Amino acid sequence: MTPLLETRGLKRHFGGLKAVDGVDFTLMPGEIRAVIGPNGAGKTTFVSLVCGRITPSAGTIVFQGRDITNLPAHRRVRQGIAYTFQITSVFPNLSVYDNVALPVQRTLTDGRSQKALREGAIEALQRTGLADRAGVPAGQLAYGHQRLLEVAMGLALRPRLLILDEPTQGLSDGEIEDFVRLVQEVASEATVLLIEHNMPLVMRLAHCITVLDAGRILAEGTPDEIRENVAVQQAYLGTITGEAAA
Repeated sequence: MTPLLETRGLKRHFGGLKAVDGVDFTLMPGEIRAVIGPNGAGKTTFVSLVCGRITPSAGTIVFQGRDITNLPAHRRVRQGIAYTFQITSVFPNLSVYDNVALPVQRTLTDGRSQKALREGAIEALQRTGLADRAGVPAGQLAYGHQRLLEVAMGLALRPRLLILDEPTQGLSDGEIEDFVRLVQEVASEATVLLIEHNMPLVMRLAHCITVLDAGRILAEGTPDEIRENVAVQQAYLGTITGEAAA
């Protein structure tokens, strides 16, 4: 099977800081891949390179067999990459519905009806549990619901690759359970790349985990392999056993 996404020798340096330092990464279609690591490991910088928010200092990015290293972010969206930000980026003065309708418009060809626009927006809101808040200004939503609105906006693009950066921040336990079911459902039609600090969630949800440390890949493997990896335990997972048991 051809990889959906590959990076080779990917680097991003900020002066003397090597935020991403020669990352070789392969993501297969249909995966739920988690990227974890300590604060400052380069996780958000890495996915920002993938979605085109920042440019690499060196290396290549290939998506669906095409080199997209120099492609601007808006054209990567059209290629099928959707990214939800670590910090919410909804339009607070627009309604929840209008926030989702904007990305739906990107997916519609000229001449498609308002009915198609509405159906696409409502579907994304229903999948994230926000349909009953469609008329509410986005800025009035609780923080956790703003995070879900971002996910809805990403889903509305009908992406091939959905990148989620800390999506469960601010969600209640019940909402996290709904989020797990949503990601598992999304994975039947798209590939999910997830940055998340909730380790019990990562261990439940991810097919494969990539561990970053100081801008480099420290380890990759299944949740069980990562849990047992001594180097990962020393760098990052020292408290995981206790967290997972709690």
